[in-house]
Amino acid sequence: MCGIIGYTTRKNNSVEITLNGLKNLEYRGYDSSGIALFNGDKIDIIKSKGKISNLDEKLKQHDTTSCCSIAHTRWATHGEPNETNAHPHHVGKVTLVHNGIIENYATLKEELKAKGYKFQTETDTEVAAAYIDYCYSQTNDKLKALVEACKKFRGSYAFNVLFEDEPTTIYATRKDSPLVIGYSHDGNFAASDISAILNYTNKYSLINEGEFVKITRDIVTFYDKDLHQIEKKSETATWDAAQYQKNGYDHFMLKEIYEQPKVINDIFDRFYNNCSYKDIDLTKYEKIHIVACGSAMHASLVGKYLLQTYGKIPVMVEIASEYRYSEELITPSTLLIVVSQSGETADTLAALRLAKEKGAYVVGIVNAVGSTIAREVDKCIYTYAGPEIAVATTKGYTSQVAVFATLALIAMEEKGLLTDEMSKTIKEDLTNVEKNINSVLENREKYLDIAKDIYKHNDLFFIGRGIDSSVCMEGSLKLKEISYMHSESYSAGELKHGTISLIDKGTPVISIATDDKLFEKTVSNIKETKARGSYSIFVTTQNHGDDFSEFADKTILLPKTTDFTQPILTVVALQLIAYETAKLRGCDIDKPRNLAKSVTVE
Repeated sequence: MCGIIGYTTRKNNSVEITLNGLKNLEYRGYDSSGIALFNGDKIDIIKSKGKISNLDEKLKQHDTTSCCSIAHTRWATHGEPNETNAHPHHVGKVTLVHNGIIENYATLKEELKAKGYKFQTETDTEVAAAYIDYCYSQTNDKLKALVEACKKFRGSYAFNVLFEDEPTTIYATRKDSPLVIGYSHDGNFAASDISAILNYTNKYSLINEGEFVKITRDIVTFYDKDLHQIEKKSETATWDAAQYQKNGYDHFMLKEIYEQPKVINDIFDRFYNNCSYKDIDLTKYEKIHIVACGSAMHASLVGKYLLQTYGKIPVMVEIASEYRYSEELITPSTLLIVVSQSGETADTLAALRLAKEKGAYVVGIVNAVGSTIAREVDKCIYTYAGPEIAVATTKGYTSQVAVFATLALIAMEEKGLLTDEMSKTIKEDLTNVEKNINSVLENREKYLDIAKDIYKHNDLFFIGRGIDSSVCMEGSLKLKEISYMHSESYSAGELKHGTISLIDKGTPVISIATDDKLFEKTVSNIKETKARGSYSIFVTTQNHGDDFSEFADKTILLPKTTDFTQPILTVVALQLIAYETAKLRGCDIDKPRNLAKSVTVE
């Protein structure tokens, strides 16, 4: 949440480049945005409410010739999203942009008021700027001021800081929020994400927790928490700028939906050809805890089903924000699997650190290479799904499910549960996954037809049993994230325990029945909703026939596969229903209101 970028250069085009980089960070927040630039020996600040396009228009009215600038796109935590609360914030000689949250800002604010500081905004970030300014007034040393101020901050932060008496230099530091340093021929960057700088360079370094950086147009110097100079190696990004373009699709979300066949096929190819994590011995742990948030938690529920049903391993899935406050027993015999697309999710990172303190072995399922979670786990499994720009995840979710499928297969192999016949069937399934996902994507007119039937409704329900129930949770989340429809997911067997009272004439109910063992029971539950007047949308597999007119108004037929890929095929259909519904409702599909891609605050 929130995106920051800074650039200092030998040329006078820092604002143009900083603004372009900021646009690639807009998925991290889009309540407001702003930029601070050196204009001679003074700092100009231009801010705007709303999306970066508003800031872009406003900048056209200003002289933006500058060799050094910092910028921010906001997802509001403290203070409403308006121009006053937008970053950058300026206090005394300090101007900064901030991704994160200063939890003890109220206490620090009172302390600073007693020292004569006055505040103009409701934000924690203005307090951070003031405290750094106060420390600078006491030390007259910029790096020492940052170190002393950061000792007082409780929470998370990535800072890009300008001091008005050093016009071509950016100072940066981070704790629990991402920040990368980029190197180009004409200058140097500090940004939340590699996506912000890929148009200009693929060379970067990662900043560790509590490190400090001095960035000039010619050189970047790194320091540890004691301000001893340290060396950093330069990395080369494997993603390129073209992956951050829509490439002819109407929305990034649609593009990312259509990237799924290849992403999933590549995961299974790696598993069979050069899997680097088959050395994880899942059988030596008494229990497995899986911790995640949002869609990653839904992928984890599918993972639990696969690991328990096929690997015969007891698994518990916990929402990351609750895990470290629960009384779950974490011991060295616990395997913790943390799941995060960004690798920076604050609650998941906190759970990881708690488990490591208690001696547990931690495996991470992560997309972002070099992210904090990827670096702190004992073993990282990368999904390599590529950049995902749309806030509502699609390929991020399905790639996590695919990795869990491979872990279940590893468990089966380790425990001698995988017969030759099963192995042959599953390998054939995984080999054909790209073709099968593409066959689901080819039914786009069907999904549009369903969307036309439901998009004017205010309420909708998803029901299913077994593994389908977990998939329903993700389908429901996807629909409400981007269409703003009220959507709920329930286990079909729970209908009679209260939920069915909400079914009224015409209420859309999307039912999933891909599990042969539970097919008849799910159908009986669907009939219960139909008897109350529901508009029934039935998702099932081709082996069950094609005439369900007795209880279904619309039917989606999917290829029949094993449980190792069936949830992926099902959710792709639900993703497209959500997409088409949101499009008909005129919603901002890639940037839903109040949401941000990477949740780096608790």
